[in-house]
Amino acid sequence: MERARPLTSRRRLLAGGAALAVAPYALLAGPTADARARAVDYPGAEWQPASTSNYTRSSRPTAYPVDYVVVHVTQETYADTLAIFRNPQKKVSAHYVVRSADGHIAQCVREADIAWHAGNWDYNTRSIGIEHEGWVDQPEYFTDALYERSAALTAALCAKYGIPKDRAHIIGHHEVPGSDHTDPGPLWDWTRYIRLVNVA
Repeated sequence: MERARPLTSRRRLLAGGAALAVAPYALLAGPTADARARAVDYPGAEWQPASTSNYTRSSRPTAYPVDYVVVHVTQETYADTLAIFRNPQKKVSAHYVVRSADGHIAQCVREADIAWHAGNWDYNTRSIGIEHEGWVDQPEYFTDALYERSAALTAALCAKYGIPKDRAHIIGHHEVPGSDHTDPGPLWDWTRYIRLVNVA
C-alpha cells in the first residue's frame, strides 16, 4: 500500500506536467488567433500594417469625429503601395488599399488611428483614407471589382460613423484643402461610385 502512494502521486505529477506543457501553447494560440481576428475593422480585409512611424495613434471617434472618406489612387502597384506604407522613412499611410484586379482590401492603419494620407492635418484627423491601385490616366485599373468592393467599404464606413453618402463627404484627394494632388483624377467615375455606395 505504501508503494502505491508514490506511484499514484507520480502519475498525478506526470499528468499535471503534461497538462502544463500543453497549456502554454494553448494560451499562446488563443490570443494570437484572437488578435489576428481583431486586427481589421472591416470584415474580409487583410491586415497589412503600416509602420508605426507613418501614422498617429488616436482614439477616434472619441478624440476626433470621422466626417469624411477620402478617395485616392496610388500611382503605384498594390504591392508597392503596401511596401511604401511599411517603410518608416516614407511618412505616409492610408487606412485601406483596394487591389485593382479583384477588389481585395488590405487594412494598413486602424480606423481609430490617424493615417497620414490627405496632406492636411485637420482632414487627416477627421477622415478615413482609401487608396485604390492604379494610375489616374489609366482607367483600365478602375475595374468593376475595385469599384464594387471599395463602394461596399465606403458604405460600411458611412454607416459606422454617420457620414452622409454624398459627394460633400466622400471626396477625392484633390478636393482636400491645400492638396497638390490630382487623384483620383477625371477618369474616376464618381456618379457610378456614389450610386454603388448608396445601394451597398
